[in-house]
Amino acid sequence: MSDPRTFISFDFDHNETEKILFAGQAKNSKTPFTISDWSSKASLPQAQWEKLIEEKINKCNILVVLVGKYMSSAAGVAKEIAFAKSNDVPVFGVYVGGANHESTLPVGLQRNRTIIWDWDEIASAINQTMKEGKNK
Repeated sequence: MSDPRTFISFDFDHNETEKILFAGQAKNSKTPFTISDWSSKASLPQAQWEKLIEEKINKCNILVVLVGKYMSSAAGVAKEIAFAKSNDVPVFGVYVGGANHESTLPVGLQRNRTIIWDWDEIASAINQTMKEGKNK
């Protein structure tokens, strides 16, 4: 599989640990793919954040949303999904931090495009989204 440019969207206040683990585990040689993490590494002023994040997402092949238990309070995640959709970047979600199919999803993320944290399923989702989306 090629190495897709992937933006990892997550709840900065509640799921930073899961984001670090997800990006780190994706580099493991036993993982069936590799990702390049293009997500923001720090909190920024709103206008600066929006401009930078939309530019980064537009340069990516995929947006992966790490869906935690507190998605209803993560306004930035919904904006990142909207940026992805407006730039034709495919999106899928991965449940993290105890979230599951009953957890609240951020606006714009479909339940049928949200999966458990299983590397084979994630690899399959990445393959599917690479077929659907733009490949810059």
